[in-house]
Amino acid sequence: MIRFTLRQFRNVAVVSILVLVVLAVILAITGVPLVHLYDSTIRNCKAQGDCKEFLLTDRSLYVWLGIIVLVAPGIIGVFWGAPLVAGELENGTFRLAWSQSVTRTRWMVTKLGVVGLAAMASAALLSLMVTWWASPLDRVNMDLFGHFDERGIVAIGYAAFAFSLGVTAGILIRKTLPAMAVTLVAFVFARLAFVSWIRPNLFAPAYKALPLDPVSTGFATSGGSMSTATLIPAPPFISNAWVYSTQIVDKAGHALTHSFLARACPLLVSGKSAGVSSAGFGLLGHSATRSQAPAGAQSVLQDCVAKVGATFHELVTYQPASRYWPLQWYEMAIFLGAAVILAGFSTWWVRRRLT
Repeated sequence: MIRFTLRQFRNVAVVSILVLVVLAVILAITGVPLVHLYDSTIRNCKAQGDCKEFLLTDRSLYVWLGIIVLVAPGIIGVFWGAPLVAGELENGTFRLAWSQSVTRTRWMVTKLGVVGLAAMASAALLSLMVTWWASPLDRVNMDLFGHFDERGIVAIGYAAFAFSLGVTAGILIRKTLPAMAVTLVAFVFARLAFVSWIRPNLFAPAYKALPLDPVSTGFATSGGSMSTATLIPAPPFISNAWVYSTQIVDKAGHALTHSFLARACPLLVSGKSAGVSSAGFGLLGHSATRSQAPAGAQSVLQDCVAKVGATFHELVTYQPASRYWPLQWYEMAIFLGAAVILAGFSTWWVRRRLT
């Protein structure tokens, strides 16, 4: 049964291996010089505080590699998982195996095991190759969480989940093309839902209190008849951290209110100081920092931030860099667990419900 499954999967496997080999050659050709460039230039550019030129190295390839890692699990689910059983059910070829004393359970487990392991291995190789290639740029960029889905080990879980999802859709729908479409939609929804609602809550966030910076703190007003004014803190730079939010709060945790700002900074809120008009700085629905404000308004904004800063501070909610790998392991484990559940359900359905 294993040999038969490998024979069925042979064409897809050959194409996948060729793609990985070609990509490995490209990454080796461009990656080794990138490592040498990092070793030779990074010390100088860090000392000067300007590594922008290095970060532009192979920029288009850097972006495309991230996209490839992102879409690869979805491709596996759509083109490997969905047709795996749906194609046999559609064409009736499953009867050949079942008529030769191969049990439904063995037939299903073999397919899931052989092709599923190949899917995870392919995703692992792809992600690890890209992680190695991009590591010099990522070390300089210092934004680990900005490429969380494109690096490390989470792609293994994504691929396993997408594959099992495709197999399940194929078994339930029993038509290849509709199963492929359902797999794509369901996988995209699951990934977006996880990023939005589950990942931010896997670990309790950390908090950092910072003084308000008169240079980077901005001012904004909301539109409407009951417009409100507020100060907007700039996102702080915390190396390799995932910043959830920035707020302006007092020691008790109360947020800055329009009424407090109006009392502390009446000229700024009313827009009646020199250089502040409805046609420039202070325009409803717009915002500006001190450097963006007209000359007459810069000192007004700076004085306002200083007054507010005597009572309020900037509160940053974030995940520190130390939680990057724990989050990678947790997320991979969750998607692997979901894949196992789907695989178990698919096997049960084939055994008990499929006619």
